[in-house]
Amino acid sequence: MNSSASRRSFIKNSTLATSAMAMSAKSYASIPGANNRVRTGVVGVRGMGFGHVRGYAKLADVEVAAICDVDDAIIRRRVADMEKLKIKKPDTYVDVRRMLEDKNIDAISVATPNHWHALAGYWAVQAGKHATLEKPGTHNVYEGQQLIKAAKRYGKLIQHHAERRCFTGCQSAIKFLKEGGLGEVYMAKGLCYKWRDTIGRKLESTPPTGVNYDLWLGPAPGRPFTDNRFHYNWHWHWDYGNGDLGNQGAHQMDIARWGLGVGLPTRVSSMGGHYMFDDDQETPNTQTALYEFPNPNGGGDKKKLMQFEVRHWMTNYEGDLGKAPGNNIGNIFYGSEGYMTMDGNGAWKTFMGKKREPGPSGEGMGDMWANFVDSIRADDRSMLEGDITEGHLTCALIHYANISYRLGRTLDIDTKTQRVIDDKQANAMLGRDYRNPFVIPKNV
Repeated sequence: MNSSASRRSFIKNSTLATSAMAMSAKSYASIPGANNRVRTGVVGVRGMGFGHVRGYAKLADVEVAAICDVDDAIIRRRVADMEKLKIKKPDTYVDVRRMLEDKNIDAISVATPNHWHALAGYWAVQAGKHATLEKPGTHNVYEGQQLIKAAKRYGKLIQHHAERRCFTGCQSAIKFLKEGGLGEVYMAKGLCYKWRDTIGRKLESTPPTGVNYDLWLGPAPGRPFTDNRFHYNWHWHWDYGNGDLGNQGAHQMDIARWGLGVGLPTRVSSMGGHYMFDDDQETPNTQTALYEFPNPNGGGDKKKLMQFEVRHWMTNYEGDLGKAPGNNIGNIFYGSEGYMTMDGNGAWKTFMGKKREPGPSGEGMGDMWANFVDSIRADDRSMLEGDITEGHLTCALIHYANISYRLGRTLDIDTKTQRVIDDKQANAMLGRDYRNPFVIPKNV
């Protein structure tokens, strides 16, 4: 869409297009076969997982048949919460392996700490269940490769729960980019500007009563318990989390990669640090990651560029994002004819030409749980927004950048083998040493 006339045409039709997508999202539950009851189990229900429970509960002919958590206090709290919401009382489990023995469960949602996502997903498809994995779907590059193989071998769906792919606002924005609304899109940026205070320091202690700490550790190395490596703050420790590059970046990097129309990068470089605070956090609170992709059909150097930035304290706003106080997350796309900003909920605006005149815009939410359930009913991988094949590519961006940051050097990537060129130390970090019996095998 290179001419002014075509841009005017897009503006005229953008409202209709966005409305059509919204209607499409509402029709998820009305496809043929929607009367087939789907029974789900949710693993990890302290935080995001209870959002999965509520998401399934509002869908027709979907039952949350079971919940699973290593913390007995969380289980009891969520059973009570479900009763208040008039949701049928579920079966409860501490060990996901026991839950997967229930042959009447069709699918599971995994909302555990990151180091458990892939293993629970692998065990699920091995047990004949479909799985949707909270972001990031993997803790390392190896896990994504193995999940793709497992989904194919066992004939089950694995969804990477990067929910913004279901937002009609995001869908209309990507459509605008693909149709040339910004001209040649050569660069995209993801923002994670969040106010995060110090986590302080905590001494090693005894796990809380009712917590199966060995199961919580799962594939991670055995280490003494501390509150700062447990609920939520596990995000900031490499054995369990991926920093905010994985916590928030999984969303915005997925959108950036989608909008650029790219797969794996050929070069990755990341710098940053954990500034200001002297505490237990291992991951950076300030980080920039740069990715270079081939662009054979583009102009100039035939490359595309992606940038992701984490800031955990004082910051400016960028584009028109983050003018109000509080957290600032979103994306910016740069093209030959203008730029686009998109907030964390998929609302987007464009600014065209040298005068940055307001152009087309859109917004709209979506329902990833409905998309997952409808894909199960249709037994159709192509219906999935966020199939694990796409999810793996996005997660790999996180892992490559964190390896670059930790080693302090740029990585050159062989996109066919997905390995780092001439760097044994970096390649050793593409996987992990799994603690028995919590192992994703090489031969899936």
